Amino acid sequence: MIGTTVSELATNIFRYATAGGEIRIAESSSRKTGIVIIAKDDGPGIKNLKKAMKDSYTTTVGSLGIGLPGARRLMDVFRIQSGRGTVVTVKKWLK
Repeated sequence: MIGTTVSELATNIFRYATAGGEIRIAESSSRKTGIVIIAKDDGPGIKNLKKAMKDSYTTTVGSLGIGLPGARRLMDVFRIQSGRGTVVTVKKWLK
């Protein structure tokens, strides 16, 4: 689940970021034990987050449009902010 999520976030950075981005992976510092992944880029941002979070929505030819919604389903916490650039923060707790 973590590998799939990181792959999706990295693919989005590669496809859409104009001058780069980064993915940070760290141990959770909250009361729960787990992993925190932050994907950040300086791309144009996501114009319609509501649509982008629905299955099958895509702006890329050949894409299935399931990446971000799929990542949201795989993780325990999913937050996305987009304007000029996009930041996605996900968390997966140790069960």
